[in-house]
Amino acid sequence: MWLHRRQTLFALSALVAGAACGFTPAYGPEGGASVLQDNLRVAAPERRDGFLIAQRLEDRFGRNDGGRYVLTVTPTIQRQGLATSVEGTTNRFQLTGRADFALRDTVTDTVVRQGRVIDFTGFSATGSTVATLAAERDAAARLMVILADQIVDRLVISASGLPA
Repeated sequence: MWLHRRQTLFALSALVAGAACGFTPAYGPEGGASVLQDNLRVAAPERRDGFLIAQRLEDRFGRNDGGRYVLTVTPTIQRQGLATSVEGTTNRFQLTGRADFALRDTVTDTVVRQGRVIDFTGFSATGSTVATLAAERDAAARLMVILADQIVDRLVISASGLPA
């Protein structure tokens, strides 16, 4: 009972402290994400990784070809062998992905936010050739989701002050 009251008191004090410091939820009416939500178009290379990262970004922000902002994203993937068997065959790979991005305001024709995100995924190559190709394809898709989510986080955090 004492622990429950203490947790409730802590939660209430955190809410009051958050309200007192000007905290605004990112996806609330005054939050940074509201400026970009349904107000941008994603431009990515016309290849599988570009399609996957653009798809995830549009899932998170919405798609508006006539929106105020254009988000240009350039993903790259590098494959590296990690583990080898006694026979010398590689049976574990790592995909390292990088995505450079730039958010451009189409009204002023200026880049208002830009950056780079980097992460990795791995896959096993111990099955058949078809299974290995499927595992690599799945790892690349997961990597694009991870990179897109990092871009969303960076843009939402820094979006306050952008004109609607």
